[in-house]
Amino acid sequence: MSDLTIFLVNNRQRLMIDQLTTEIIRKSIHMLIALVPLLAAWNYGLTVTLMLMGIVVYTYSEFLRQQGYEVAIISKLTSAAARKRDAGKFVLGPITLGLGALLALIVFPRTVSTIAIYALAFGDGLSSLAGRMFGSITLPLTKGKSLEGSLTCFLAVLTAAYATGYEPVRALIIALSATLLEAAPTKDFDNFIIPLGVGIVALLVH
Repeated sequence: MSDLTIFLVNNRQRLMIDQLTTEIIRKSIHMLIALVPLLAAWNYGLTVTLMLMGIVVYTYSEFLRQQGYEVAIISKLTSAAARKRDAGKFVLGPITLGLGALLALIVFPRTVSTIAIYALAFGDGLSSLAGRMFGSITLPLTKGKSLEGSLTCFLAVLTAAYATGYEPVRALIIALSATLLEAAPTKDFDNFIIPLGVGIVALLVH
């Protein structure tokens, strides 16, 4: 094996490790949204207020980051969690994540909003990690989504729905809907589409 081949292989491995590290950081933050139903059960008003404040603070800090200023921990986390496609851009992910969870919390009853937010947190979060780590079969019309990631989404949401109190058949319907919504090539806007779509389905089968 030539030195050039070794260099290219090592460079590719480093790139894959860097991308996986970024995705782990990104989705670890993403899955923290699963705490919202627990906090809302404790104090609904305070939870809504904190989420609104978080969205506003992040938006302002991201605006400052675009101007070359860093806002303590927020800007560093944003940079560490940003994908390659987000380089030099305003990172919308945390805003759509917060708004998606907030809308689910406001629009749907507690049980429904809980599974809607869990689908966003665990279905979307774990599917992305599984796809990055194990994905080898690309699904058509999804712009790169993998079969392995979709199966992970299905199992995660199925487990969450059943644990939340849905009967097996209803849990299965909810998990299937979440899997289809997650597989759609909607980029960061899946943070809206998944919780609202899953919430509507959960409301219909509740």
